[in-house]
Amino acid sequence: MNVANTQTQMRKGLLEFCVLHIISRGEVYTSDLIEELTQAQMIVVEGTLYPLLNRLKSAELVTYRWVESESGPPRKYYSITEKGKKFLLTLSETWSSLVNSTTEITAKH
Repeated sequence: MNVANTQTQMRKGLLEFCVLHIISRGEVYTSDLIEELTQAQMIVVEGTLYPLLNRLKSAELVTYRWVESESGPPRKYYSITEKGKKFLLTLSETWSSLVNSTTEITAKH
């Protein structure tokens, strides 16, 4: 087994939840998402994030709007939809349950 592969899979499994959570706080630009995820050591590159954002958009969990930029091309700003908020609430409940279960199991010696 390769521990790095397992760690990567764990992060990937949480990435959608984290992205939705960040977007739920307010409209966000992709580079800001990448910065926050990188600072949190989720180790995300644009190649990982853009397909995820497209899947979330296709599932109607997020939407975006174009904003003109004075220093380059227009930018896409993402926001969460009502459907996305309900989905995130369910994921939050699942996360709490998983944390509790994992803590219970790992606390035993």
